[in-house]
Amino acid sequence: MTPNPAHYDTVSETPRPPGTLDAMKRLWTPAWIARHVAMVVLVVGFLGLGWWQVTRAAAGNTLSYGYAIEWPVFAGFVVFVWWREVRHTLRRDSPAPPTTPAPPPAAGSAPTPTPGVRRPVRVTRRPAAAGADDGDLADYNRYLSWLNANPGARPGDYPG
Repeated sequence: MTPNPAHYDTVSETPRPPGTLDAMKRLWTPAWIARHVAMVVLVVGFLGLGWWQVTRAAAGNTLSYGYAIEWPVFAGFVVFVWWREVRHTLRRDSPAPPTTPAPPPAAGSAPTPTPGVRRPVRVTRRPAAAGADDGDLADYNRYLSWLNANPGARPGDYPG
């Protein structure tokens, strides 16, 4: 039975954007749960190490001031990488929006190129000049030929 077009609900059949709960289900796989836990453990650990360095700096260790700044920066980097991976996963797995087909080209006109597809570039190759032989290169090629012809020989056995 086909639905009545006047009352047909097309909203329920369209894919949801990446910010919805259906898209977020992808972030609750065992691998992602391990990533979430690792991110929390690392951030809490790095901030704890930063606080430890603050207390050491307050006790008179001046080198700890630098470490007190460094550990929270590490924690921020972990959050940045985690957030970037979450966004990448949500964007990669999201379905592509539907596109309307392009109209056929008019008779006698050139077809429009498909975006993202480029024509190959032809490069002509010219052979090297026949008379331009380098003496050192020729000696080296003779040496390599001798090594190839004598597989058990050592480089010091070369007669040339």
